[in-house]
Amino acid sequence: MTDAAKLEWRAGEVPVSTRFDDPYYSLENGLAETRHVFLAGNDLPARFRDGFQVAELGFGTGLNLLACLQAWRQAGVGGVLRFTSFEAFPMAAQDMIRAQAQFPELADIAAEMAPHWETGAQAVSLPDLEFRLIVGDARDTLPGWDGRADAWFPDGFSPAKNPELWEEGLLTAMGHHTAPGGTAATYTAAGFVRRGLEAAGFAVERVPGYGRKRHMTRATKGTA
Repeated sequence: MTDAAKLEWRAGEVPVSTRFDDPYYSLENGLAETRHVFLAGNDLPARFRDGFQVAELGFGTGLNLLACLQAWRQAGVGGVLRFTSFEAFPMAAQDMIRAQAQFPELADIAAEMAPHWETGAQAVSLPDLEFRLIVGDARDTLPGWDGRADAWFPDGFSPAKNPELWEEGLLTAMGHHTAPGGTAATYTAAGFVRRGLEAAGFAVERVPGYGRKRHMTRATKGTA
């Protein structure tokens, strides 16, 4: 049986994991953080193309999916966006919907996706989206994944509080499941994360972070 997310609501309507004592997104502006870290950090939407594969470690509230799909649609990309997320502790549908409601800019997409969350769907097919949620410990599930990502969103809780999602072995598996020239971007600039990405075959750079975070990490897989 899958363990569900355990959370409480703080600072108005920000969900905080009680398991990891960490918010699911920035207390300042979660959507702006997603756009800065995961979209701009992976040079999106400029790199989008039909069949582009995003892979995510930590689905959480689903905010990154909604923001990514919105960027895809606004960019007018033809074809299908593929988005696969690995999540050990899925959030209850009503909590996801409540969290997503904090971002009026995403209201239309949130409303479109809500019925899927309410039925517990782990796969969603739309004319422009193929979404798959892979539930379980990513250290177990990622090695057997049959995909290769063009862009990674490593969005686990803080490495200090959720070290399992930042282990070198998992980062190595990320490298194995990344297309040549693929990228990864994450809010953390922890040295051991950067070193793990380098060991996994990525060229790593530290770049300006979002809000109060001075730095974040951006990585690119070699094409050889």
